[in-house]
Amino acid sequence: MRSHILWKFVILFYAFLPLFVFVFLSLVTHSKPEPSVPEVISPSIGSPVRLIIPAIDVKADIRKLGVSPKGEMEIPDNILDVGWFKLGSLPGEKGSAVIAGHFNGENGEDGVFYNLNRLKEGDKLFVEDDKGATISFTVRESRTYDPGYAEEVYNANDSAHLNLITCDGFWDKNKKSYSKRLVVFADIEK
Repeated sequence: MRSHILWKFVILFYAFLPLFVFVFLSLVTHSKPEPSVPEVISPSIGSPVRLIIPAIDVKADIRKLGVSPKGEMEIPDNILDVGWFKLGSLPGEKGSAVIAGHFNGENGEDGVFYNLNRLKEGDKLFVEDDKGATISFTVRESRTYDPGYAEEVYNANDSAHLNLITCDGFWDKNKKSYSKRLVVFADIEK
């Protein structure tokens, strides 16, 4: 009886061996899909280093910014430079590249984006990268938001966009912040 059970086991083992080998080889030979990479409009896009906005006479160095301890996008450490949100798209990649700049300084002096509200549909913006390329954008529209996260500012993925952010509204002395945010939406020139 015992040899009968052993023979059944041997027969079943050899009957299913090809299936086990097939499954094992399938798991081993199929690699995982590569992670999603933002679509690059031009393969030569580098890190942004300079923002130029002729309509409001802006020529600013671009700093790389991340997320603050409060979970918000960091802001530039001086009022004359702008900051690119390095966790988002590069300017020129498919997606929303976001650049922030100060409206003014602590003593009321004009910041780099003091005149951002003067931009109008059709105005041109230019981003120079560390590879020597210049990427051109055209202003589409401006909107005002309450402070905090705005989905459409960071997550458009239909083309390459450049969104500029600065403070707007009134100064709240208690919060030490402006009441609104101005966002200028621009699209890559094709």
